[in-house]
Amino acid sequence: MLQVLEGVATQCVAKQDKGATGHVWSIFLAPNQIVKAARKLYEAEYSLEDVFALDVEEGFLVIYHFNRWNIEERVTLRVLLPKDNAVVPSIASVFQGAEWHERETRDFHGVIFEGNPNLVPLLMAVEDVDVHPLIKTAKVRKSIKDILTLGEIVSCSKEVEELFAEAVAEEAADA
Repeated sequence: MLQVLEGVATQCVAKQDKGATGHVWSIFLAPNQIVKAARKLYEAEYSLEDVFALDVEEGFLVIYHFNRWNIEERVTLRVLLPKDNAVVPSIASVFQGAEWHERETRDFHGVIFEGNPNLVPLLMAVEDVDVHPLIKTAKVRKSIKDILTLGEIVSCSKEVEELFAEAVAEEAADA
């Protein structure tokens, strides 16, 4: 798997417990690396399963699930975007089906997928273009570390490790 993403600058690569998470690899990327990673996965015959976002304390976490039909190796790519600039390049030029997923994510969270050829509302009324029903209030928003685990880290940047620092320290204390 790691050879597939050779040349893509990753922020964190971690092996996952497939039974617990449903995927084998979890990879954090900077927004400017998502198209390159998607292209590499496409060339390795992965299919795009879905694209969606989570509204977390740290921003919007855009999540992409990929899998291959001939080898069970589900991959999750994650891109963290700031709330005040929730913009990520579209992967619709690589995976045509991403257009709908990106439109739905824009409808529900307001994330902009730059380069999407048809970023008009999919599920929301056109006049409700600024209404995003899945944006949470600060009171109910959770931190990334409260809803995700890193898994078995292969490589990780300091920035991503810091997102999970408290949770990792608590796990170590419990052991």
